[in-house]
Amino acid sequence: MGRSEQRTASGAGAARPRSPESAYGRDHLGESLVAYFAAVLARTEDGWDVSETELDNVETLADLADLARESAQDDDTVLVFIEQEDTWFAVVRVDGEDDPRIFVSDAAAAARSSYGDVVLTEELVGRAGDSEFDDLDNLVTDLEDDDAELSADDEDDDDRPLTGPGGVPVGPLGDSELLTEFGVPAADLLELSGEGAEPGDALAELAEALGCGEVLEAVR
Repeated sequence: MGRSEQRTASGAGAARPRSPESAYGRDHLGESLVAYFAAVLARTEDGWDVSETELDNVETLADLADLARESAQDDDTVLVFIEQEDTWFAVVRVDGEDDPRIFVSDAAAAARSSYGDVVLTEELVGRAGDSEFDDLDNLVTDLEDDDAELSADDEDDDDRPLTGPGGVPVGPLGDSELLTEFGVPAADLLELSGEGAEPGDALAELAEALGCGEVLEAVR
């Protein structure tokens, strides 16, 4: 079930032979090895077909989308769950040949990971360079209450979102409504990404809401 590989933080590193004893794949972040878990959830007439997947050959968002489409039935929705242990999770939604929709629980944490970098590619965040991110209009998640409005005249440095290395926002980023039609409203997805939330528990709760919690747990 496990996957083991070594990759650089930029996602360009070569894979090393997988070890059958490893319970998870491992992402090389500086001197530390951090466990990851990835699963594909393919929508079917009978619900969700869930299977663990490996990311050994995934270097770009296009690769990830192609991997998802391989599991699709009649171009129906496919979800990819990615979890970097104790740090962040991501949900990638692929509908046929449409562009993938993505939600990341903590963009700054994900950007420090090679697998996180896959879902924070140039196509999604308008990456202008190694340390610049532009054109976030379609991805920045509104973390304020629906009825709260902040005038531009009132904004100051203290009101601006925190950012991590490279200017990547700290906290949720992406399409928080990508699971609404499956019973997970944006508010719930954001709550699962809040301070103190556990990425593994968050994915388990999402799977429960989708009706495939036991199946996901079985492949972990």
